[in-house]
Amino acid sequence: MTRVIYLDYNATTPLDPAVVDAMQPYLREHFGNPSSRHEYGRVAQEAVERSRAQVAELLSTEPDAVVFTSGGTEASNHAIKGIAFAALAKSTPADVHVVTSTIEHPATVEPCAFLERLGCRITRVPVDREGLVDLDALARALRKPTTLVTIMHANNEVGTIQPIAEIARLAHAHGALVHTDAAQSTGKIPVHVGELDVDLVSIAGHKVYAPKGVGALYIRPGLDLEPLIHGAGHERGRRAGTENVPYMVGLGTACEVARRGLPEASERLRELRDRLWAYLRGELGDAVVLNGHPTSRLPNTLNVNFVGHVGAELLDGIPEIAASTGSACHEGQVHLSPVLAAMGVAPAIGRGAVRLSVGRFTTTEEVDQAGELLVSYLRQARKLA
Repeated sequence: MTRVIYLDYNATTPLDPAVVDAMQPYLREHFGNPSSRHEYGRVAQEAVERSRAQVAELLSTEPDAVVFTSGGTEASNHAIKGIAFAALAKSTPADVHVVTSTIEHPATVEPCAFLERLGCRITRVPVDREGLVDLDALARALRKPTTLVTIMHANNEVGTIQPIAEIARLAHAHGALVHTDAAQSTGKIPVHVGELDVDLVSIAGHKVYAPKGVGALYIRPGLDLEPLIHGAGHERGRRAGTENVPYMVGLGTACEVARRGLPEASERLRELRDRLWAYLRGELGDAVVLNGHPTSRLPNTLNVNFVGHVGAELLDGIPEIAASTGSACHEGQVHLSPVLAAMGVAPAIGRGAVRLSVGRFTTTEEVDQAGELLVSYLRQARKLA
């Protein structure tokens, strides 16, 4: 395959070599069932608990608060449905009120829509042009008795970081629980459950250089939560199913690598992101527009509108760059992503949205080359127009 510059780390990350090395023994010789009482089971169980402790340390919590899942989507489904179902056991659907935002990941959007079909009340709080949740609208929504507030820590498309601690303060003052989807923020910026003051946190393995198919959910000790998957008493009765030991080991190792690398890794990502933005802005001027908050944004995420272009067509014309777009083309029509639409990005501008996300293995040379490729393509397109 032709060497392609990978700038899509928000979509998925490659496995860190340390993660691969840690997983190997549990893919080969240590195959035991953690529930078995013999030596094979003991070795597997110790690996699971060691991994749980590594995840907990990254989140600055206790291991007993961490439940392994199949990924971030399951974690968020477990959090949202689990709280709602526990409340439904004591009340009617109309009494269950969930507050969320208009720019959530589908892993939050769809569970909320499902609860709405069951008769639960869902309030979707708007955001501003930079992707920040309207706290006044949130406060107004909380005047109704609220069961749960679920707002992502950092947006996967534009990278805007929400003031989760402030959101949690408002929610808790009204007796509501708080869940945050931290799939994109974990490993890039500090995610400390105590500082955020949240009750539930979702993380995804394949966003932190662990495998796809594993994640975790932080559940505040003592919280009443209905399991998403019923069966035997795995994960202390929280999540049934024989443990995926190799992947749990991979996630634990990835979390340890991330914890040891912060905050230096964040600063390096920020330098790469800003280097690319400075070059594009310097060469293209007002023909390139930033999406997301200018400062309160993930250090690796650069979402920009190339004015007068269609993001998907632009990337199709530069196969040397692997990135994502903020618009989709259907039957000749260009549609903005729900996130950009909710932020109020004008369709004529947002149709040129491209998300460029750097990562642990991105080099300065790759960033420079990507910038040159983008500028060269755009200048050539201008001549041909």
